[in-house]
Amino acid sequence: MSGFKLQRLGMIMEPEPGNPHEVEGVLNPGAVRGPDGELYLFPRLVAKGNFSRIGIARVRFNDAGDPIGVERLGIALEPETGYEIRPGGGGCEDPRVTFVEPLKRYIMTYAAFSPVGPRIAMAESDDLFHWKRLGLATYAHWHGIELGNVDDKDASLFPVAIPNSTGKLELGMLHRPLFRGTQPKETARHPGRREVDLDRESIWISYCPADLTSRDADRLGQFTSHHRLATPVSPWERLKIGAGTPPILTKHGWLIVYHGVSEVPGMGGNHPLCYSAGVMVLSKQHPRLIRYRSVQPVLTPSLPEERDGTVANVVFPTGIDRRDDLGTPDRFDVYYGMADNRIGVARLDLPQKLPAEAAADASEAKV
Repeated sequence: MSGFKLQRLGMIMEPEPGNPHEVEGVLNPGAVRGPDGELYLFPRLVAKGNFSRIGIARVRFNDAGDPIGVERLGIALEPETGYEIRPGGGGCEDPRVTFVEPLKRYIMTYAAFSPVGPRIAMAESDDLFHWKRLGLATYAHWHGIELGNVDDKDASLFPVAIPNSTGKLELGMLHRPLFRGTQPKETARHPGRREVDLDRESIWISYCPADLTSRDADRLGQFTSHHRLATPVSPWERLKIGAGTPPILTKHGWLIVYHGVSEVPGMGGNHPLCYSAGVMVLSKQHPRLIRYRSVQPVLTPSLPEERDGTVANVVFPTGIDRRDDLGTPDRFDVYYGMADNRIGVARLDLPQKLPAEAAADASEAKV
């Protein structure tokens, strides 16, 4: 096992009967503490025809401080712009929310499902209830590839400026470009060992040289440099990995709970997929460096709510909450999608020291 202790706390949100916004699922929420100290979730709400909005809900806790449910508060974003609407549908999907300290703003990153496919979009807020769109993320070329024309998902921002490859402090974003030929339904056709494509199907960091002294989110510009952070290594993530929870600083470094995709064994040529969750810790001083990566997943689909749903066999972490309010700085609550239909939460406790085990260096990996 990874050394990171994880305990399921239960399901806290599922589709509300009679609510047309949720008829096809509630899933993959962003999570952040508001100015009032309360914890808010931003779940993806899926209506008929896979039409996705981003809701807002306040988390309810029991006397022990464990999350037990939510109070629905309405809609934060719904498809309105050309980059969120496609023929017959649209989508604002899978948000992550970060309070970016230099800007003194909450920034939401989400997948906007346009006619050309999913792209990373951003919005900003002072209070979590009123959101202003900032448009699509834009990128400088990377080795001749126009990243703005590539499908992209699973984006989240660091809460503070981090050093780029030259040491300059810039706004950092984790994301996962989806290059042609790298989707699980394509890579699953090749069950044998294979060389990992080091430039693809991976978690990346991109850097934006924004004027973070202005506290003006409208000044966010182009992400001008890019670094492949991690690529699939272990069998449980053989087909693809993607960023999960936004980076959160711990005593060991920047903690990320990410997802990996593999095939369900023993299912013949149907290639059903399994989404599991693992832990990664990045260096505090140099987040491009991975200090620790779990060889085994910390969470795999095992409950009926995780194995049966809109998409079977999925746990998909997207939100994280540091439980300093309980006087337990080494406890984090991880909010995750269950089979693309419901939302669960699990308690993650940090070890006193990082375990000695670590995944192989990605540059040498075969799976």
